[in-house]
Amino acid sequence: MIIPIYGYGEPVLRKVAMAVTPDYPNLKDIIANMYDTMYNAYGVGLAAPQVGIAIRLFTIDTSPFSDDKDLSNEQQNQLKNFKKTFINAKILK
Repeated sequence: MIIPIYGYGEPVLRKVAMAVTPDYPNLKDIIANMYDTMYNAYGVGLAAPQVGIAIRLFTIDTSPFSDDKDLSNEQQNQLKNFKKTFINAKILK
């Protein structure tokens, strides 16, 4: 299901996102909907707050970049196969 993407100025984009707990309701559906929404918008990444959900979760799929002829075959393969969902990610350094 495609979810509306929130734009600049929406209050949810300024909130501190909550951590996702193992029992977070409908988490698999939220993730699936975020991928549908991201692909529909021709995006390569989407954070939950961008679809109105103030939780620490984002999706990424770099496969569109794998066609870049300026990259080596190894780099193209890495990008082609990088599709991930990040939950409660932290920047360590």
